[in-house]
Amino acid sequence: MAGEAAKMPDHERAYRRLREMVLYGELAPGEPVTILGLAERVGLGMTPVREAIRRMTSQGALVFKGNRRVEVPELTLAQFGELAFVRRSVEPELARRAVENIKETHIDGLAAEDAAVDAAIETGDVRGYLEHNHQFHARLYALSGAAVLIAISEILWLRSGPPLRVMLGRHGTANLPDMHREALAAMRAGDADGVAAAILGDIEQGIAQVTRSLS
Repeated sequence: MAGEAAKMPDHERAYRRLREMVLYGELAPGEPVTILGLAERVGLGMTPVREAIRRMTSQGALVFKGNRRVEVPELTLAQFGELAFVRRSVEPELARRAVENIKETHIDGLAAEDAAVDAAIETGDVRGYLEHNHQFHARLYALSGAAVLIAISEILWLRSGPPLRVMLGRHGTANLPDMHREALAAMRAGDADGVAAAILGDIEQGIAQVTRSLS
C-alpha cells in the first residue's frame, strides 16, 4: 500500500490524506485550519494541497473561510436529513449489486474489517471505529462496479462522516449497534436482497444516532 501511494501524483496523495482527515475525524467541523498548516500535516507542497482542497470543496467536504483558511462545514439537522435521504437510496443498491461479484475472499476481508470495528467499539477507539466502519462499506460498495453510484456514496460519506465523529466525541463508542454480521450472513447465502436490507438497517441506525445528537 505504501508503495502504491509513493507512485501516485502528489495532488492525489494530498487528496487521499485530506479525505482521511475528514472521514476519520482528524479535522473537526467548524475548526478553521490554514492551508499552510494542512500542507505541513500532509507533508507535501502547497500546490498539490491547494489542488486537493479545491477538489474537496467541490464535493462540499471543505469550505473556504478567507485568509487562507478552510474548515469542515457544520451541518444543520435539515442538511443531514438530505444526506440521509440519499444514503437510503444509494447504499443499499450498491450493496445489492455487489453480491453479483462477491467471492469468498472478499467476504473474508469484510469479516476482518467487521472484527476490527467490534474491537474498536470494545476499546473505545473512535478513530479506529470510523476507519474500519468506513472501509467495510467502501470495500463492499466497490464490488458493485457501479462507478456513478460509488462516486455519489463517497461524497455522502465525506459530508456525513464529520457529524458522526461529533456524536462519538460526545457519547463514545459504547452501545454502537451495526448490522454487519447480518450483511455478511446474507453475502454467504448469496442473498442480494438480504444484504441490501442489512445495509439499509445499518445506516438507519447510524442516521438515528446522529440525528438525536444534532437535535
